[in-house]
Amino acid sequence: MIEIAISLLWILIGVIVICAVIYFVFYVLDSVMGIAIPDRIKQAVWLIVLILVVIALLSLLAGGGGNIHFPKINIR
Repeated sequence: MIEIAISLLWILIGVIVICAVIYFVFYVLDSVMGIAIPDRIKQAVWLIVLILVVIALLSLLAGGGGNIHFPKINIR
């Protein structure tokens, strides 16, 4: 049970980072570079992110959280 909670937290951290990066890219393209991105493109990108989050959550619930782990660093 704790494995599912830990995996859920890792998914949440990943989603926050990915959303922040996408928002930053949209901000830089819009404000700094002056490239106007149509709203439909922005909506499509956010929809893809939402679909990926739903897939990650469903695979977490279906698999019991066994396949999402913190990256291991082997230092010898």
